[in-house]
Amino acid sequence: QVQLVESGGGLVQPGGSLRLSCAASGSISSINAMGWYRQAPGKERELVAGLASGASANYADSVKGRFTISRDNAKNTVYLQINSLKPEDTAVYYCNALIRSATMNLYWGQGTQVTVSS
Repeated sequence: QVQLVESGGGLVQPGGSLRLSCAASGSISSINAMGWYRQAPGKERELVAGLASGASANYADSVKGRFTISRDNAKNTVYLQINSLKPEDTAVYYCNALIRSATMNLYWGQGTQVTVSS
């Protein structure tokens, strides 16, 4: 059984920063890729940032220069550093990971709320 657990969301003022974390646990042989998505009210879930093993990070145009994704392979954890937050960044942020245990599967976390408001 594999689980992804996110943390680090909250209420922040415009221009502020947050660091989201997502830790994978369970029967893990390898993690091929990890990423962050977000879903704002009334909108579809969208990719924010992704990081595959041995590859460069990719970002949505709307977050380039403000968001940074990173991984700690020893901890099976992916991070999303969010700077210069804007009200339009308000959403539930989900992490996902392509993980090989007995088979290769895509797993999702439960989501963490980020609210940007003054």
